Amino acid sequence: MHWDVVEVKPEPDCCLFVRFQDGLSGRVRLRPEELTGVLAPLREPQLFNRVFIDQGAVAWPGDIDLAPDAMYRQIASATDSQRQAS
Repeated sequence: MHWDVVEVKPEPDCCLFVRFQDGLSGRVRLRPEELTGVLAPLREPQLFNRVFIDQGAVAWPGDIDLAPDAMYRQIASATDSQRQAS
């Protein structure tokens, strides 16, 4: 799918640089209040930095993953907003 992740890099403050199969790229910041339940271990920077791609999704050890379609919509929306502001 066009929202399959092909590149992911961890950045400071629970931020990820993400590039999708169709070339769309941007940053996704995970807010501390979002890191609850199964995502709570991602508050630990050593684990957060072990991010990888698993079948087109952003993932971490321990079967933690994020939905690529939601990240795609967030980045696309931010990109559209930036274009309209220019």
